[in-house]
Amino acid sequence: MHFKIRNRRGFWVTILVILGTGLVIGTMLLRNNVAVPLNQLAIKAAPTPTSQTIGTVNRGDRVQIITKKRQWAQVVYQQQKIGWVPNWLLNKHSQVKTASKLAETTIVLDPGHGGHDSGALANSNQPEKKYTLKLAQQVASNLQKSGTNVIMTRTKDHTVGLKQRPRLAAAQQANLFVSFHFDSAATPNSGTGFTTYYYHPGASKQLAQSINNQLGHLGLENKGVKTGDYLVIRDNSVPAVLLEMGYMNNDLDFKRIKNPNYRKQAAAEITAGIKEYVNDHY
Repeated sequence: MHFKIRNRRGFWVTILVILGTGLVIGTMLLRNNVAVPLNQLAIKAAPTPTSQTIGTVNRGDRVQIITKKRQWAQVVYQQQKIGWVPNWLLNKHSQVKTASKLAETTIVLDPGHGGHDSGALANSNQPEKKYTLKLAQQVASNLQKSGTNVIMTRTKDHTVGLKQRPRLAAAQQANLFVSFHFDSAATPNSGTGFTTYYYHPGASKQLAQSINNQLGHLGLENKGVKTGDYLVIRDNSVPAVLLEMGYMNNDLDFKRIKNPNYRKQAAAEITAGIKEYVNDHY
């Protein structure tokens, strides 16, 4: 059963008593009672998108926030039921109208290099770091339109240590990690194409395959899915891939890399691959 009392400051406080358990959830101020801003928002048994869905709420339904954990909110819904929802999806300013598996996901995007680490250089001396950031930002924009909680290892041209990047994914308890790079060959104009790398078998390999499956309209050779001993994916505790999206020191590859339309198409296909993986495994 549940009832309301007025506290000393005049706020209504909801007291919920579940008979037989003696569980009392109280002192939840009215300011923690929020309207759901989108439809088909799944209620999860635990604060992770892979946990069991135990209910659904829709736009305009009210939920009472009890506590927050791992960027998720534990809520009371339908007056007496309790579960978890992504806290970022309770933001009334969200542009998302309908929830999805992708919207429930936290993804770390890692633009390679930055700051004093230029990465590979084009034959014109333009640095890799400039284009990894541009591509990652485009993927971030695509994912955010779906409601995804996107975390960037860097958002501007500054140095980020290699070990910091996988640690960020662990600290934020992310669900996926994608690192963006462009390749280079020992001899200019001798290497071409793009490659999708993973280190750990299982989920990381499956994520790599899902993304590579979608990379079909870029005008470069698809070198497929390969294992790669790169620290940012080797030392990662979540499914992680590293994408080499063309050769900086191949003039024809670089002509595409610096073209916004190429990056837009690549970002669209990478986003589609991430979505494929999430829909298939969550």
